[in-house]
Amino acid sequence: MSDTLLEAELLQVRRERDLYRAVLELGAHDDPDRLLDEALGLVIAATGAVQGYIELRDESAGASEGWWIARACTPREIDEIRANISRGIIAKALATGETIVTHSAFLDERFSHLDSVRARGIEAVICAPIGGDAGLGVVYLQRGAAPGAFSEEHRRYAEILARHLAPLADRLLAHRRADASSDATTKLRERYRLDGFVGRSAAIAEAIRQAMLAAPLDVNVLLTGPSGTGKSQLARIIHDNSPRATGPFVELNCAAIPEALLESELFGALARSHSTATRNTPGKVAAAQGGTLVLDEVGELPMVAQAKLLQLLHSKQYYPLGAATPTRADVRLVAATNVHLEEAVRERRFREDLFYRLQVLPIRLAPLAERKDDIPPLVTHLANVVCNRHDLPRLAVSGFALLAIRTADWPGNVRQLEHTLEAAAIRAAAERAERIELHHVFPTASRRTESSGPPTFHEATLAFQRELVEKTLQDTGWNIAETARRLDLVRSHVYNLIRSLALEKKGGSADRDRSRSLFPGS
Repeated sequence: MSDTLLEAELLQVRRERDLYRAVLELGAHDDPDRLLDEALGLVIAATGAVQGYIELRDESAGASEGWWIARACTPREIDEIRANISRGIIAKALATGETIVTHSAFLDERFSHLDSVRARGIEAVICAPIGGDAGLGVVYLQRGAAPGAFSEEHRRYAEILARHLAPLADRLLAHRRADASSDATTKLRERYRLDGFVGRSAAIAEAIRQAMLAAPLDVNVLLTGPSGTGKSQLARIIHDNSPRATGPFVELNCAAIPEALLESELFGALARSHSTATRNTPGKVAAAQGGTLVLDEVGELPMVAQAKLLQLLHSKQYYPLGAATPTRADVRLVAATNVHLEEAVRERRFREDLFYRLQVLPIRLAPLAERKDDIPPLVTHLANVVCNRHDLPRLAVSGFALLAIRTADWPGNVRQLEHTLEAAAIRAAAERAERIELHHVFPTASRRTESSGPPTFHEATLAFQRELVEKTLQDTGWNIAETARRLDLVRSHVYNLIRSLALEKKGGSADRDRSRSLFPGS
């Protein structure tokens, strides 16, 4: 055997060895998003794929559910790939339990008839099933629209990853089912319409239970809790599960309307009843006829409007501004406030008789500090919402970022969390990042100065992590294995820290160095 051939075989053996080691390290993960993200990064680096997609499926309940992650794919391309779960290349791999390889799907008679293949001119593809005939999921790789076949060696890399992901997938799916059983809202979601209401904690489940007691009855409801906890969303599900569900759902933020206009905004005004009333103007009460009227920040109502609201609740009638005769109202009232109305009553800023009329059935929504279990599903939901809002690629949130978000203080609750994730998604998209990392969420945590004031516990923790990891990397010459040994971490954990903390060695990113060291020449 020639020296050149021997060197090539040794190189191949080293590559496979490094891939095996890297895949084995994936077993340390309990977070499916981190597992799939690292697995996809490994196989893309090993095969030189341009685009990649991995999905784990859970069919234990008779429905295909699970986790998925993609790289270098637009939202439309992801939708097309996911559509192939039931037809096309992915469907064939799942049905046969065998790896599908094609040098050009566009020219391959097995797939050339597919709309997505023709529209995008898809060339080289590898699709390896996870779990063989068990159909636990797929590893799907594309070379893009440019010609360039995957080699037999690349096929073997994809199959190695798929084969070793199978037991990890089994464990994670079992963990998911155990997690689902700990979701305090599961049975409530099976029974009621809770569209768009995110959370799984015992505190949110109790709020839903109280809301569902009120929903079928025409009683007044008072929602209390800090700003941004989801009172408007809870009011919506009360409406959606009530006999008034087909009627209008009307909201009015009492704090957002100038006091001089609030009475006419709420009850309407006749022409010439005040200087700007040039015609009859119906108010929010009229707009909510037959449905539900939500008064947010009800504690901000001026005294005159409070008296007219009390009359509405007592007699089901009200007087539009300037009217001499009452108007009949058929509305269900849900009031919301982030202030203590009892204190406002004591200070004579809120009518006591109105307070008792409103709080027939009070429901408290706890702040995020009291329901940390709701943060992971909220982060996933809100990240998707903000990416769709700005037409950004779908961005998962890294495990480290999620951990930091969960431990941080959110005095503004869900609203503050949404705005933070919105900014993080924009920063991540600007960097062309594959997911939202810790430094996208908390960009100033490691750049504080003495003039910034004392750091919070969270900021101090992030700064310490960054300083420790960066110094250890420098001391070891960016030797990842030695850094992991000194910090008593697995190597995959070190790679995650490098990415999450946006650390770079002089002359290139850690990710590029990692790919080259694992798969030189690929």
